[in-house]
Amino acid sequence: MSAWEVVVVGLGATGAATVMELARRGVPVLGIDAHRPPHTLGSHHGESRIIRKAYYEDPGYVPLLERAYALWRELEKRSGQALMLPTGGLMIGSHATELVSGVLASAREHGLAHEVLDASRMADRYPMFRLERDMVGVLEPDAGILFPERCVSAFLDEARTAGAELRFGSPVRAWRSDPQGVTIATDDGDIRAGMLVLAAGGGMPDLSPSLARHLAIERQVVVHVAAASNPEWFRPDRMPIFCLQEDDTSFFYGIPDLGGGMKSGQHHAGPTSTLASIDRVVHKADLDRVRTYLARRMPAANGSVASSAVCLYTNTPDAHFLVDRVPGEERVVVASACSGHGFKFATVLGEVVADLALGRPASPHCAMFAADRLASIG
Repeated sequence: MSAWEVVVVGLGATGAATVMELARRGVPVLGIDAHRPPHTLGSHHGESRIIRKAYYEDPGYVPLLERAYALWRELEKRSGQALMLPTGGLMIGSHATELVSGVLASAREHGLAHEVLDASRMADRYPMFRLERDMVGVLEPDAGILFPERCVSAFLDEARTAGAELRFGSPVRAWRSDPQGVTIATDDGDIRAGMLVLAAGGGMPDLSPSLARHLAIERQVVVHVAAASNPEWFRPDRMPIFCLQEDDTSFFYGIPDLGGGMKSGQHHAGPTSTLASIDRVVHKADLDRVRTYLARRMPAANGSVASSAVCLYTNTPDAHFLVDRVPGEERVVVASACSGHGFKFATVLGEVVADLALGRPASPHCAMFAADRLASIG
């Protein structure tokens, strides 16, 4: 039976960043994944992810984002790869929407650069949108795009270079702890660890039964569309990433055309499932939902479908992350359930989770991610 100081299960964004961080600190660490990341079976694929600072979800995320941005830039320098593309970000809705009011609250509390545009100014500057007269846009210059497959590969390459061992195609079936450590059962035999980190995304309900009732696997569909007209409007030098919330709370987002069409989807609109039973086929109804929205709000974007894909959200009841020691298990850290908005935090979560795995206290900025909160909300 092999033995490690820390074993990390799940090598998507957060797990890969954690293995890299531990290896860079000189910790003997093993990373395990049931597949071979980056892959298309979890939550880290799809060409692009949004990164933004003026966080409508809660102003408390902003200090973590400031650190995440710095760490992404450091990783870019070390890896020699372009991992981020600044485009600016436009958050659109009426003043009454959670999106606009939340973005403004975060921007004002933390002194973030932003500009508020009325519908007339948005029409002049961003002619791809068709908006109501009472809508406003909050433009954040620091927002942009992360390239997820490239980011995960950079984490894993650096982890390996720093001395981590990585095992792919090795599903973890179970684990049990005792006062001296944790035994992890895999198809390739048992592994012994001083600490275990569970970062398995959609696999978390199976790997952490005590938390399973608080975790919901949500099916999400993303669509890349070719422009119906004015393709130059949708290039990243012309179009910012955007989120748009209607007064009925429906929420769509878009990412400029990076060569394969503009990316769009509806945030938190999919059915819940299990990892084993998730429907990975994109159906006409999935495409129609996005195309109906584009026909209304971005008709020039609503050309032919270039590609589409299914990905997963692993959600908590309050949509905040779950990053903590498993209740009653001092040797097991859970770092998952990022509720569809966690990729941009991967660099800083790697630091946070590495600290937890080494017995250090969690960052005070992570209090909202504590496991014990879930008992009172769902």
